[in-house]
Amino acid sequence: MLQGKRLLITGVLTNDSIAWHTARVAQEQGAQVVLTGFGRGLSLTKRSARRLPNEADVLELDINDADHMDALVSDIHSKWGSLDGALHAIAYAPDDALGGSFLETPAESASTAFITSAFSYKTLTVGLRPLFNDAGGGAVVGLDFDNTTAWPSYDWMGVSKSALQSVNRYLARYLGPENIRANLVAAGPLATIAAKSVPGFVQYEGLWETRAPLGWDTSNPEPVANMACVLLSDFASSTTGEIIHVDGGFHAVAAGITEGL
Repeated sequence: MLQGKRLLITGVLTNDSIAWHTARVAQEQGAQVVLTGFGRGLSLTKRSARRLPNEADVLELDINDADHMDALVSDIHSKWGSLDGALHAIAYAPDDALGGSFLETPAESASTAFITSAFSYKTLTVGLRPLFNDAGGGAVVGLDFDNTTAWPSYDWMGVSKSALQSVNRYLARYLGPENIRANLVAAGPLATIAAKSVPGFVQYEGLWETRAPLGWDTSNPEPVANMACVLLSDFASSTTGEIIHVDGGFHAVAAGITEGL
């Protein structure tokens, strides 16, 4: 499905993450991949890179540092000359922007959540744009969490995910003429390091157990990784601006699966 594709996978920390599993599935489907990590987590990213079917190069990327973005593009250009796709798996909110303190969150913390979790999707895509153009087009996929309702504790990260969805639509609008596609995967809750940093995450697990018609395994990121790889492939050549739910069907039902039977 991805034979010959050259992909950038951001946000890899450990091998239980959606990003790592996307890199693994992509390699199994024939792609070459490069990973990114950042700061103190870079050593963990390098360790995870060695656990892939084929060890991948790791580049450092602080998405909010323009020099890092420029260096990343230069390194990929030197390595491959162009790029076919990228996974945006970058999100962060300060502690005071999560956990039920929504009404007290200062503007600075809300801004940090927005810039790192939503605006960075534009930063990454526009930064990689010349590499996509050199390949005759490309695809970006971002990781989302359904936020059509307000979730306990998710607070300003939920607001940032709403912004991410809007950014996705505008990227689709402005970059479609260049054959660059932008799509999101709205995943069900997974027991990754990132998810566990959200206070009250255990509440989400219980909800999915009772409401997801197909069931949901919080320990298995592979269904999400599979969909990300589909969207990065030519199988989705006419799909852009979309939000694909991979959540066991949770988003589609209004009550528990045994209620009303």
